[in-house]
Amino acid sequence: MDDAAKAPNSHYATEDRIGVLEELLNERYSVRAFLPREVPRETIAHVLAVAQRTASWCNSQPWQVVIARGEAKERFRKLIYAEAASGAPDGHDFPPPREYLGRYLERRRESGFQLYNTLGIARGDKAAYAKQALENYNFFGAPHVAIIHTDEPLGVYGAIDCGAYVGNFMLAAQALGLGTIAQAALARHSALIRRHFNLGDDRRVVCGISFGYADHAHKINSYRTSRADVADTVTFVDS
Repeated sequence: MDDAAKAPNSHYATEDRIGVLEELLNERYSVRAFLPREVPRETIAHVLAVAQRTASWCNSQPWQVVIARGEAKERFRKLIYAEAASGAPDGHDFPPPREYLGRYLERRRESGFQLYNTLGIARGDKAAYAKQALENYNFFGAPHVAIIHTDEPLGVYGAIDCGAYVGNFMLAAQALGLGTIAQAALARHSALIRRHFNLGDDRRVVCGISFGYADHAHKINSYRTSRADVADTVTFVDS
């Protein structure tokens, strides 16, 4: 192997490194049906060790993670599902999008219709939409759920850093054969999460991540969302 084609301190050629990253990004998707099999603790520890290398504002590393599994996960699932099913008001710590307009609305609709069409849900069936949305609070059958939270004084930058952590967590999980889904829906019940896990009043819930082994045979895992072209998202300024 040509040493000039390797990054410093790397065992792999640069083209191999970017190839692996591209493969992981192309393979990863939001899993909405999991097998009940638990992930070994050492595998979870490996995911966490890799994600811990995430860059952050002033190296603050603001993410804190609670991972529930087994009976602890079941207790939490029953509690948050009951609150969501009751129609409890929105309790996000960070304001959700005010509205989706233009291309953002189009992408959101495309993603939603892909999900509903895959499940055979008729367009406009709001009762079926709501029932499927509640599956967020069953963690889609995942054996593990992680709650990502940050420190209130860090504000939006703490949340941004946590978002980078979530992305790296999901890529590390993908590399180790796991499936994931990031869930802002769980953060709608931030006060419940703080109470249940004895988090301080200064903690702000960013999102959840349900994870485990994907059920590849389930039809809900058969579709993939699209991505915009680079030309639609990037502007080069040369002079």
